[in-house]
Amino acid sequence: MSEDVRLVAWVRGHVQGVGFRWFTRAKALEIGGLQGFALNLGDGRVQVVAEGSRDRCERLLEWFQAGDTPGHVDGVTEIWDTPRGGYDGFAIR
Repeated sequence: MSEDVRLVAWVRGHVQGVGFRWFTRAKALEIGGLQGFALNLGDGRVQVVAEGSRDRCERLLEWFQAGDTPGHVDGVTEIWDTPRGGYDGFAIR
C-alpha cells in the first residue's frame, strides 16, 4: 500500500450550486479510506482536502479531471503534503 498523504485541491469551473461537494463526499466514501472535507469558496471554487493513501487520493483527483462530476470542471490546482489528521470521516462544509 502507498504512503499516507494530504491532498489539497482547488477545483475551478461551474462547481457550486450543482451538488459538487455532495458528490465529492460520495466519491471519497466510494473510494474508501479517505478523510477530509469539501468546502465552497467565495470566489466560486471548491476546496477539497483529502487524507489517506496516495493511490486513493490520486483516484479522487482523477475523478475531478475525468469530466464525470456534476457541473463542469475547468481546472484543478493541487498540492501534496504530509497528513495532519483530525478529521472524522469526509465532511461537507
